[in-house]
Amino acid sequence: MRFYSLLQIKETMTVHCGFYSENGGLRVSDVDQEYMRSCRVVVATCAFGGGDDLHQPIGMTENSIRKVCYVAFWDEITHAAQEEEGKKIGKDLMVGLWRIILVSNLPFSDQRLNGKIPKLISHRLFPMARYSIWVDSKSQFRRDPLGVLEAILWRSNSSLALSEHGARSSLYDEAKAIVKKHKATPEEVTVQLDQYRQDDIPDEKRFNGKKALAEASVIVRDHAPLTNLFMCLWFNEVVRFTSRDQLSFPYVLRRVNPPGVHLFPVCARKELVNTMGHRRKVKPLVKDARLASEE
Repeated sequence: MRFYSLLQIKETMTVHCGFYSENGGLRVSDVDQEYMRSCRVVVATCAFGGGDDLHQPIGMTENSIRKVCYVAFWDEITHAAQEEEGKKIGKDLMVGLWRIILVSNLPFSDQRLNGKIPKLISHRLFPMARYSIWVDSKSQFRRDPLGVLEAILWRSNSSLALSEHGARSSLYDEAKAIVKKHKATPEEVTVQLDQYRQDDIPDEKRFNGKKALAEASVIVRDHAPLTNLFMCLWFNEVVRFTSRDQLSFPYVLRRVNPPGVHLFPVCARKELVNTMGHRRKVKPLVKDARLASEE
């Protein structure tokens, strides 16, 4: 039986949270590491494999521009693709309002899985940050981040917030859609669902009064220990099974059931971002990778 099937939260506990690669994995420069350690509030995005353009954030106040780190993670494929579009990194390592972090030695052959590192375990990358907002690369963030923290987290006394799913309510319905849209193989999804059924995850459309399925293109969170634990367990699921994080979120939510998880309505998400869509097909990595957040 897996660790958190019978999880009891303790003041101190050890949880696998990350990945393993013989090449080191997700290397950044010393200058970039120092910058990331300086961040207290972060808006983050990433584009690996050259699939998406970099969309400049809008709607922020001058106060947020001074206090918030806007960070975009690129690999060399995206770097080259963006330079062809005229988006060259300046001497200040910026492209517009985004501070670019160039990443090498990505640990996974699946670029979608590489993208889950800054998306789900940002507390490992920004060790001094208190809050972060994740924005998928297909979206343009269009609100003041400090205002978003107040409206989405603080007013609702929440620690983790993301949107309800707009089309479906059950992880089992989501699994069918994933297979139909060829976002994962039927075999991969079957293995994942068999495990979830074994762990008594019901085919229910509501949980704690909200939809039982989330849409994770925007994630607003604090970096408190319990939130970090939840995100680590979520990351472990996408490494162990498919990289479709919307499929594993309901499982971790039901298993841990932490206080302070807020699923806001779809209309609120649409107020936070403009959906721009994916522009190019992501170029996969050809190397093999060893995965290691399984227990």
